[in-house]
Amino acid sequence: MPESDTRPNIILMITDQQRFDTIRALGFEHMDTPNLDRLVAEGVSFTDCHVTAPSCAPSRASLFTGQYPHANGVFVNGDTWQSSWVEDLAVSGYHCVNIGKMHTGPLDTPLGFHERFIVENKDRPRGSNPTRPYVEDEWDRALRARGLIKPGRQSYREREDYESSLGAFEWELPEDAHPDFFVGDLAARWIEQHAKRSTETGPLFLQIGFPGPHPPYDPILRFAEPYLQRDLPLPTVTDAELKQQPAPLRALREEHARNDHDACRHLLEPSPEQLHRQRAFYCANVTMIDRKLGQILDALERHGYLDDAVVIFTSDHGDCLGDHGHSQKWTMYDVVTRVPLVVWSPQRFSGGRRIESLCQLMDVGATILELAQVENPEPMDALSLVPALTGARKRVRELVIAEQRGDNVLRGVGSMTMVRTERWKLVDFTDEPDGQLFDLRSDPFELRNRWHEAGLSGLKSRLRHALAEHLEQSLRLAPEFKKEWGG
Repeated sequence: MPESDTRPNIILMITDQQRFDTIRALGFEHMDTPNLDRLVAEGVSFTDCHVTAPSCAPSRASLFTGQYPHANGVFVNGDTWQSSWVEDLAVSGYHCVNIGKMHTGPLDTPLGFHERFIVENKDRPRGSNPTRPYVEDEWDRALRARGLIKPGRQSYREREDYESSLGAFEWELPEDAHPDFFVGDLAARWIEQHAKRSTETGPLFLQIGFPGPHPPYDPILRFAEPYLQRDLPLPTVTDAELKQQPAPLRALREEHARNDHDACRHLLEPSPEQLHRQRAFYCANVTMIDRKLGQILDALERHGYLDDAVVIFTSDHGDCLGDHGHSQKWTMYDVVTRVPLVVWSPQRFSGGRRIESLCQLMDVGATILELAQVENPEPMDALSLVPALTGARKRVRELVIAEQRGDNVLRGVGSMTMVRTERWKLVDFTDEPDGQLFDLRSDPFELRNRWHEAGLSGLKSRLRHALAEHLEQSLRLAPEFKKEWGG
């Protein structure tokens, strides 16, 4: 980087659909994640970080705008999303590069990056959605150049076990053609090549987006075999829990069983063996990403980028994997809204620490801007995590919220909104008499819905009021609101 610019290199790595309970160093001993363990041991882990939306594009748009979905207008996958604070980083002198998944709308939107090497969803058949133009990404071109056919629901449907596999399939193409290996290799190769000209550009902002462990759960078999041989945490779903779920969630289960979203056919009553295999394959996908993360860190270190850097690792949301009887996302359970967030920068922040305060994934954006000494021109809902990282503040947020509009999967409701404090979680469904209310202190796994308990009606009102107040305050910060009402 130019000698006059002493700001840190910033490397932001985002996986897709990775649960919080997938890093060994955070207490989940069934996982094999040595490189993530290193980041945890030497960095700062936020153990109660929640997304603002339980689906890909809205969550990512919120992260890269610093605004809730209701403020930036990105509510569902496929909504237009063409602006971000990366533009401000670029103007300030950062060289901004995206390698891998971003899920912008359109997919090839520049978004402020000087360079984009797009790798999108694994299961994205050409022409599957006429309202979204098909974009041939780097992975598509690489497979085509090698004469390989990309696996997806169209090819997986030909398997005899398709209806019973819960979206878990062994990767059968060459190992380096796997999307997570492809992204990791592409990132490492870019680092090697860019090192020769790094003195000619400003500090580096490198965003790496791994497509996994999003389904189809498709690990190379040698990574899955250890998990297939060990005990894994598996869900136990009772009729009592299912009966307590609001009608939109019951309809969501039926939708997943009826249609194979992302090459994943859900079963309403899967066997323990099926659930174990699905989770083993999912965990193996995480371990494969961990392997490539180590390769990327080695390349960064070898070429001096880590001499002054901030490395951030996180995910856009989690995955039910059968918990609560559900598949994938589109719910407000913690297994979906709670994500890993690790910030590594030994030069700036003392490591080996865990911050248990609530925070939101979009707070990463405000944090990056502060580290880059960039003032965002628009008001943000996001809060910088720097005071927590330095030890100046222990608490980030008193509550977090998340939003999801109905889409082609969540068909049974117009929208659902969550408000969560350290102890309580409330989920509201528009035009529905039923909702969800959980006491996370006595019921951390969210198995007992207390929505209809008369003694908690006052609590429900207070949580709903806090949610409405938070949303109104956020809207008043939004540029369109200010423009319309003369703010």
